[in-house]
Amino acid sequence: MKRVIVGLSGGVDSSVAAYLLKEQGYEVIGLFMKNWHDDSVTISNECPWLEDSNDAMLVADKLGIPFQVVDLSEEYKERIVDYMFNEYELGRTPNPDVLCNREIKFDAFLKIALELGADYVATGHYCRKGEELVHGETVCKLLAGKDKNKDQSYFLCQLSQEQLSKALFPIGELTKPEVRKIAAEQDLITAEKKDSQGLCFIGKVRLPEFLQQKLKPKEGVIVQIAHDSEIYKREIPTFETKEEELAFFSKKHRYQISDGKIVAKHQGAHYFTKGQRKGLAVGGTKEPLFVIDTDVNENVIYVGEGKDHPGLYRNVLFVTNEELHWIRLDRTLKNGEKMDVLGRIRYRQALDEAVLYKAESGLYVEFKNMQSAITEGQFVAWYIKDELLGSGVIS
Repeated sequence: MKRVIVGLSGGVDSSVAAYLLKEQGYEVIGLFMKNWHDDSVTISNECPWLEDSNDAMLVADKLGIPFQVVDLSEEYKERIVDYMFNEYELGRTPNPDVLCNREIKFDAFLKIALELGADYVATGHYCRKGEELVHGETVCKLLAGKDKNKDQSYFLCQLSQEQLSKALFPIGELTKPEVRKIAAEQDLITAEKKDSQGLCFIGKVRLPEFLQQKLKPKEGVIVQIAHDSEIYKREIPTFETKEEELAFFSKKHRYQISDGKIVAKHQGAHYFTKGQRKGLAVGGTKEPLFVIDTDVNENVIYVGEGKDHPGLYRNVLFVTNEELHWIRLDRTLKNGEKMDVLGRIRYRQALDEAVLYKAESGLYVEFKNMQSAITEGQFVAWYIKDELLGSGVIS
């Protein structure tokens, strides 16, 4: 009998994942990951992880499976929280959920599971796993979940073949309503529980307050760049090669204070991210203002009016070799090669046609359509049909 350790989070998805595995005849053990200790930054007085671990315990009890809590807060602090602060300081916008899967659930947690004699770890992600024989070797495939509204394959875009080979995603073939129905039929306490918000596993944390503990507030100016600014009328040179053209269009506009007008002050450029609308507190414009760029060195935020402001749009981005990751190693592009794919630059975004071009220095992703708020530090992921082949950090 194969042994599976399920990461029980106290939510409905992982509860149903555990139930299904048991039904399929696996020996199932439930583990709750405690990833956070510092209650001073959760929003409410209730202690979210206590409530969640309690729900997870009740589910395990109901299913008649062993249960324990494992404390991964050290690893979480080192690998996720420190990474987040570091990225914000560099003026990039991190994605802790993608990293949490790579570093915590499918690394630190997986190691504990293997020490407990597990054959697999399972989570409540809406995605599927496939296998294919390539040159006589079994290759694991990461596939989108059946529920197109809930597909979470993007969050697993940094997993390796080795990690995938040990993973099971029991609810990947189901839709959210089907999962809730099973939970209700099995009388699981989590059946009606709302989906969790906030950082993965930390609970209800307010990001700005969380950041302020490490990154001190520092007053700077907010500069509005006009829609018809000269910056957007740059001359487009003639390109000798496709790579020259991609390099040109992948570069973001560089702004200076003199390019616009100062409209307000802010408390720290590192608290803001591209495309952000809330928290600017600038009135008097017909349409809302959006952040089009932040300069953490000079501590300036650049904004534009309206969501169709030209400063928000680009269709080419670049990923360095160091931050490029292929799940399907057998599909890796060599220098000079290209590939037609479907890509996305954030979770819940519809997939869009794109072409990957591999250059000596890294990988260019050229989207067919303009993309809003391409954000450094976030992940771009690419698919063929419903298989996620690889991903990278937008540079």
